[in-house]
Amino acid sequence: MLSEYRVLIVDDHPLQCVHLADQLMAAGFAQTDVASSAETALAKTARQAYDLALIDLNMAGMDGVQFIDRLARQPRPPRLAIVSACVKRIIDSVAMMAKEKGLTVLGAFSKPFTSHHAAQLASLLGRSAQDPPEPPRVGRQTGPALDRASIEDALHRGHLQAWFQPKQSLVTGRIVGAEALARWLHPAFGCLSPATFLAALREHGLDKALLRQILKDALKAHLHWRQMGLQVPVSVNLPTQYLDDPDLPDELEKIVMTTGVPASEITFELLEDETPAVQGQYHMGASRLRLKGFGLAQDDFGRGYSSMYSLISTPFTELKIDRAFVSGAVNDESQAAALVSSVQLGRQLGMQVTAEGVETAHDLAFLRRIGCDCAQGYFISPAVAPDRFCQLLASKHLATNPLQR
Repeated sequence: MLSEYRVLIVDDHPLQCVHLADQLMAAGFAQTDVASSAETALAKTARQAYDLALIDLNMAGMDGVQFIDRLARQPRPPRLAIVSACVKRIIDSVAMMAKEKGLTVLGAFSKPFTSHHAAQLASLLGRSAQDPPEPPRVGRQTGPALDRASIEDALHRGHLQAWFQPKQSLVTGRIVGAEALARWLHPAFGCLSPATFLAALREHGLDKALLRQILKDALKAHLHWRQMGLQVPVSVNLPTQYLDDPDLPDELEKIVMTTGVPASEITFELLEDETPAVQGQYHMGASRLRLKGFGLAQDDFGRGYSSMYSLISTPFTELKIDRAFVSGAVNDESQAAALVSSVQLGRQLGMQVTAEGVETAHDLAFLRRIGCDCAQGYFISPAVAPDRFCQLLASKHLATNPLQR
């Protein structure tokens, strides 16, 4: 019930506060507080847990951007909705900043805030409440121990393992691939995402051990799917810094060869926002992986600073478009233009094009209209445990292609 949600309005204009409160009340929100400055809002959120905060950006003293930065440091930040008279591209940029700082942004609205916006916000809040809770943030006292011994123990016991997110064809609707994603099944804290533990793994020099573990889990799953009579190529994330190691391609090939899985069934996704120390070593490693028969995907395309150069200079077989261009593009002309151009570019370069971050049926339909090949995202399925992924494969509406006999 909307009446159960506690909402904070942060705006230094008294009439705007009254207007926003009236619109929210009409939509069904019954518990609404007001803060006439960002400083006051931070004090309120420190004392009281709020489900949602509506914030202006252009405020005297501490502006809305600074407020978001400070809010992200609090242990229980509310979900956000940005309501501002700033130009839309500024609002969208701030929304992206908030998401990157770990906050949940339900929407970004241009003033005046209308009853339609209030109804839309109510729908988004209800949908967000059904999402699984986010894992604890690194550094909180409620988080797991991240010392080297506990990580090594988790690797040894198989608590750090691969879960799988399906890749769906936009032509047939079938599962045509799976991305292996690391999860820590912590005995005390439940299922933890990489955002919780990856930095600690790198600090302790165990990140390559995780790569080997995820690859082995992916190969094991692939062989199980083959026993089911299904052919499901699988992809594994590969930070580009690892290509500084000239022996890595040989090591990865050896792991795959011992299982009998063809290299063509494995794709390594190179993370675009991470660069190797030696650029020539990067191209050497990428080329050798392709020579060994592995697929190579440009992950998170559009997010980094060298997207175009990397795309044309590396022998990629797949282009994966970052979720920032995908989610909500149908309602944003600038975002849609960037998405259409990326899809066309990938296809012209002879790559399979996959869109990440598909969250709604509208996202999926738009991608289908513009000729994108495949899609991933929560609307199709989040990453799931191996047993659950087998159930997805067996389900009629997502059945994959059988093995060629």
